[in-house]
This record gives sequence, structure tokens and C-alpha cells, in this order.
Amino acid sequence: MKNLFLIERMKLEELKLNQNLVKSIKEMGYEEPTEIQEKCIPLILEGKDIFGQSKTGSGKTAAFGLPILERIKPGAGIQALILTPTRELCVQVTEALNNFGKYLNIKSVSVYGGVGIEPQIMAIKKAEIIVGTPGRVQDHLDRKTVSFQSIKFLVLDEADRMFDMGFVDAVERILTHTQKDKQTLLFSATISKNVNHILKKHLRNPVIIKSPEHVDPTKLRQTYYNVKYYEKFSLLVHLLKKETSGLELVFCSTRREVDLLARNLRKQGIRVMGIHGGLTQNRRQQALDQLKRENINVLVATDVAARGLDIPNIMQVYNYDVPKTSEEYIHRIGRTARAGEKGEAITLLIEKDYSNFDSVLSNKKIQIKKEEVPRFEKVYFERNVERRPRQQYQNRGFNQRRRNY
Repeated sequence: MKNLFLIERMKLEELKLNQNLVKSIKEMGYEEPTEIQEKCIPLILEGKDIFGQSKTGSGKTAAFGLPILERIKPGAGIQALILTPTRELCVQVTEALNNFGKYLNIKSVSVYGGVGIEPQIMAIKKAEIIVGTPGRVQDHLDRKTVSFQSIKFLVLDEADRMFDMGFVDAVERILTHTQKDKQTLLFSATISKNVNHILKKHLRNPVIIKSPEHVDPTKLRQTYYNVKYYEKFSLLVHLLKKETSGLELVFCSTRREVDLLARNLRKQGIRVMGIHGGLTQNRRQQALDQLKRENINVLVATDVAARGLDIPNIMQVYNYDVPKTSEEYIHRIGRTARAGEKGEAITLLIEKDYSNFDSVLSNKKIQIKKEEVPRFEKVYFERNVERRPRQQYQNRGFNQRRRNY
């Protein structure tokens, strides 16, 4: 049962949604809401400003997307702006809105950097909703290719991530191009200083909605293996080759490690792709598309994949490199055990990561069980890497030695 939209627990008549919107929802197989959707949708329909605090995978896109689609008018120009921190999330939100609103004659377009701006200029002229990253939205404002003076809705999605990436000034500037009487919806997993500033300055008597932050131990099994650094890769290969029913996501701390690990896993016969911020948008989207179509069964990623991306059916999340904080750990493992399904989070712990692991465990709600290291075959890890374009890797001084891990 997909856990996205309310059909049985709340009467559709109470929501007063357009029947064509209801039709698309039913066709997508959505039956029940997440908690944040159940709380947000009626309030947004009432015109309330919202601050929604919830973890990855809580269903925020439907929580704000459905009432926005209900309230805007086809052919009346740009009426909603949704800001996202990453290009991947931008594309994901756009696709979701177009799927929800396919019978409403409402068009959502993606606006992000790294691609040509001219096609976006043409698409904006035919759209009612813009989903964009702050940098490229600023570019359009500077070129005067878009106006937000008439928008009814402004959404800041994954606001804490957006501000961590340095977009707070860009967001503030974009907000100066909007009217004060718009409805503002802010979603964030945490309340940082910048999030709190935007909340107090730009939202009018917001309703604050929180969903549970704890990890349900009945749904998500959390374990770790304590190994030597030269055993880590071999153990990962052993675990990935075990029979699994879903997809697997492996987190690394750097772009370089993603590339190295993905290449070495491929040599072991594992269908894998890597994704990180140093890749072109087309390459990053290709990896996500192949994962969704199950042409690959393992995605190796930096934390760019930890926040906001809709990657269904992930059964195992591996921390190949231990995150620095409990918040980062929670965001990573939030990719599995979603929509009421079970999942597993596995951490491969080596000596250099002990300090980070202690930081993760400082959150007493996180309970990670130690597992006995199984017998596994030692396999070769090749650390020689082909030369990359200078613009992709600014730091070229990495070690070219070969090691047996």
C-alpha cells in the first residue's frame, strides 16, 4: 500500500479537491497520507502560511503540491515558485507536480543551472509553476525573463539544506521580487539560524507542523561492522552480493571516493553507478533514472543523494564512510524503511571513523547494533584513477598508489 495521499481516513468532500486532481491521484495508486500531508493539506487550502519540520521521505512534495494545484488557474501565468537546493530535487518536484496535475492543464517547469537557459525562457512562458534552484532563478530575474509579482505561493523546500549550501542571500533577494500577500510554505528537517530568520521575517503567523523525528526500530534495522581499513571494500562487496529484494544505496564522504568505489564495484560484477555534485546534470539524472528502472541495483553517492530525492524501493543503506553528525546519519538512513516498509542501515566502521561514529551515537535515540564480521573473500581495490578534467577536480594531489583492501 502506497502511503502518500488520504482517501479512506478523510473524506474527499472535506478536502474539496478538483475531481481531475483526485483522478490522477487514484491512478497513481496513492491511498493513505503521511502525517505531514494529513496535517498540511487542509491548512494550506485555508490559506495558512506553514512551517513543516519533517525528515526525508515524509512526503512533503504532495503536502504542498496538491493544495497548490487546487488553487492556481490554468493559463493565468506564473502563480507559484518552489525553490529547491539541488537540481535533482528540482527535477523530481517538477515531475511529481506534472503527474499530479496532468488532468488540470497546469504546467510546471524546472529552472536550474548547468544547462542552457534559452529553453527555460521559452518554457516559462507556458507555465503556471516554476520549480527552481536559487542561482538560476536569480539569473532569470537579472535577465528579466520572469516576474514573480503575481505569484500566490512561494515554497522553500529543504530550506536547511539550501542555506547550508550558501543560498540564503539568493533566497532573500528572490523574496524581494514577490508580493507580501503571497502564501509562504517553508519545509526543513532542522531549524538552523538562517531557517529561523526566514521563518520570522517572511511567514505570516505560520502554523508549525512537526512529524516524528525518531527512527522506528520495528521498521529499520541498524547495524555496524568494525573492520580494518584494508577489509572494508571486500566486506562491502560480500554484503552487496548477498540476495536482496530491493535497491542499495552506498554513501561516501567525497566525490573522489564515489568514483573510485563505483569503478571497483563494477569490476566485481555489480551493476552500479555513482552520483555526486561534480558530475554534469545529465550524468546525475541518468544514474537516478537507471536506478529507478532497476537497470542498476547499487547507487554510490555523496550526501547530495541523502536529501529530498525520490528513490523508491531502497532496502539497504550503507555508510561506507561514517557521517560526521547524527543529523547527517538520520538523513542518510531516511532513504530506506519508507512508506511503512522495512529497511536496513549498515555502517562499515574503521579506526579513522571512530570520532564521527561517537558523534552519531551522541543522539541517544539512535541505536546501532554491532554485528559479527562474516567470512568473506578478499578482493582487490584499485586506487589508480584516470585523469579527470581540471574543472571537475580542483584538488589533483591524491595518492596514486595501489592497495589490496
